[in-house]
Amino acid sequence: MKILFKYLLQELVKVFVMCFAGLMSVYLVVDFFEKLRKFLKHDAEWVDILLYFGLKIPHISFQIAPVAILMATLLSLGILSRNNEITAMRSSGMSLFRITLPFTCFAAAAALALLFLSAVIVPLSNLRAEDVKNVRIKKERVAHAFRAERTWVEVGAHLLMNIESVGHGGNTLHGVSLYRLGPNFQLAEVIEAREVHHTAGGWVLRTGTQRTLLRNGMVRAIPFEARPVALPQIPEDFDTRLAVESAEMTLAELNAYAERLHRSGYTYSRFLTDYYGRVAFPFVALVMGIVGIALSLRVAGIRGGGMARGIGLALLISFLYWTTHSVAIALGHGGVLMPMLAGWFANLVFFTFGFYLLLRVRY
Repeated sequence: MKILFKYLLQELVKVFVMCFAGLMSVYLVVDFFEKLRKFLKHDAEWVDILLYFGLKIPHISFQIAPVAILMATLLSLGILSRNNEITAMRSSGMSLFRITLPFTCFAAAAALALLFLSAVIVPLSNLRAEDVKNVRIKKERVAHAFRAERTWVEVGAHLLMNIESVGHGGNTLHGVSLYRLGPNFQLAEVIEAREVHHTAGGWVLRTGTQRTLLRNGMVRAIPFEARPVALPQIPEDFDTRLAVESAEMTLAELNAYAERLHRSGYTYSRFLTDYYGRVAFPFVALVMGIVGIALSLRVAGIRGGGMARGIGLALLISFLYWTTHSVAIALGHGGVLMPMLAGWFANLVFFTFGFYLLLRVRY
């Protein structure tokens, strides 16, 4: 059994490597020529362009690995069936469960590897790739900001801003504190506001308190509902450089950020949906493995197919999965679906589909 397990696993791995390499090559070539002209407009160095695409490889691998697993499963079982190897194994008394066990184990191992990529590697490589694109390729000025649990921004010569979160488009800043410094860089005034909105007349503070430090050591506090504030920045400055992107955060950071927004009373469904989506997506590798096994075995126990048919079927199923997953995530962002359900919805649908096909397999 161990020899047969190794043999089936080796056959699967060989086909998987070919499928993965093919998908990676197509993805990189298309993406390269799509972005090349834009990068060359900025007189980018070739080493920076290659570094950018090198840093995108973990993200690309994360996206195409489930497709490669589905494709490899369909093709491997199809080749084994065409060579009558499945018939020989069944004639010797082997069950379909034992025959497909290497495929299931490989898919489960791939799911765990993708979970690690999603948790740590992909967000860090995405963040570094964006820095290379914006700073080294597009030659954009680096924002004077420091990211911690809250973002610190220098918005004037003697004015610092502390931000809890940036709304979509940069038009709204949540949980804002403004610190005005005197000529000798001593703290002179603190303004705290629940939100800052950008209007046609400029930035406006909403629901806050202005605290002025007097010379006698006392503090004068003046509450307000709305008051204008002069900021040289425009919404795009906050949206492009300071808005938190879930794809650039590790899973632990994303979960902690969603919890902070929840405790502060802000809308957090978008980030919680992204968190569950990133936890759930790696397990599509296992789901696709099960779907691939079920599709290969669904008629008269075993049914082989041509290579073109297997590739086409894998691409069709992957497209349907990605469409379902994207729609569910969008509904989660909008609050129509609960974040956990939105993140796992596509997996549940396709796992149910694969399990249904397995029940129809003639053992």
